[in-house]
Amino acid sequence: MVEKMKAMVLSKLGPIENNPLKLKSITKHRLQDTHELLVKIEACGVCRSQLHGIEGDWKKYNIPPKLPTIPGHEIVGKVVEVGKDVRKFKIGQKIGISPLRNSCMNCMYCVAGKEHLCESADITGESLMGGYAEYITVNEDFATLVPDKINSEQAAPLFCAGITAYKAVKATGPKPNTLLGIFGIGGVGHMAIQFATINKCKVVAVTRSQIHINTAKKLNVHNAIQYRSQSSFIKELKTTEGLLDDAIVFAPSRKIVDTAIKSVKRGGSITIGTFVNIPDFNVAEEKTIRGTLIGNRNDMKDVIKIAELGNITTIVEKYPMSKANEVLLKLKRSQIQARAVLIPNYS
Repeated sequence: MVEKMKAMVLSKLGPIENNPLKLKSITKHRLQDTHELLVKIEACGVCRSQLHGIEGDWKKYNIPPKLPTIPGHEIVGKVVEVGKDVRKFKIGQKIGISPLRNSCMNCMYCVAGKEHLCESADITGESLMGGYAEYITVNEDFATLVPDKINSEQAAPLFCAGITAYKAVKATGPKPNTLLGIFGIGGVGHMAIQFATINKCKVVAVTRSQIHINTAKKLNVHNAIQYRSQSSFIKELKTTEGLLDDAIVFAPSRKIVDTAIKSVKRGGSITIGTFVNIPDFNVAEEKTIRGTLIGNRNDMKDVIKIAELGNITTIVEKYPMSKANEVLLKLKRSQIQARAVLIPNYS
């Protein structure tokens, strides 16, 4: 008898207002390799990149690569079955899965410890292996142990938003007392604030919505500025702070990237942690623009260690998995304070 599982399946791209995710009963995932784990999902974070994929905004990036698909790429659950050659985990342990689900392990990037740059990498949630489901499989080398002291719903966002924020701050080369602007204060941005604060940066949070201004203030940022237009923002920034030493951008907007570039001092840096077109800029100002998305497996372990020490907190709102369309619509309308987390409950 074929075992079944429930999942929120995307068969056709379209506006989230049209409820493109459908609750279906599909064949339950089975172990395909002797080094794989079968994981019963306990929580899956809701990432804005999933919204872009579902609505077709990122077709030019080949996201998703095929349909049907199950979205969801920041996952925590319990190991319920292990392949015969698994050595790193055992049944009953809690593990997390990031967007990086596999890589070739042989190319120049993998050998250099930059497996997240592997051209053959498998991305969670872009095939029928996403987290908006009851079960998922993963190679043991791409799973991360989650301490029991961290609740699953608190841990799940660490596996995309957390590592994305950590890597972006790390790439910026944070220094104490430098003025760091973070553009986009949502699931990723609210964690970047905390990683930057750990490094003693003075954070200026920049966001369009009042709800995210409030979130930033709860995290004790140096300053929070509501973005209404480029000219009014730069005027307020210069009046209150002067120019930024560095900036990190998580908002997928060309205009916001342009604003960030113009907000940074000569010789400063702009780190972009999202898919977005880069505008022209004045090379004579010797500013540095760099891109970064997620990180390697060691970065993921570092994020979990920081969370275990209690140095970072995920602000989450919990919803049943069956409400995925509604939650993504709330995200689209900027009605989520920081990170929404879906809990498998299909009743």
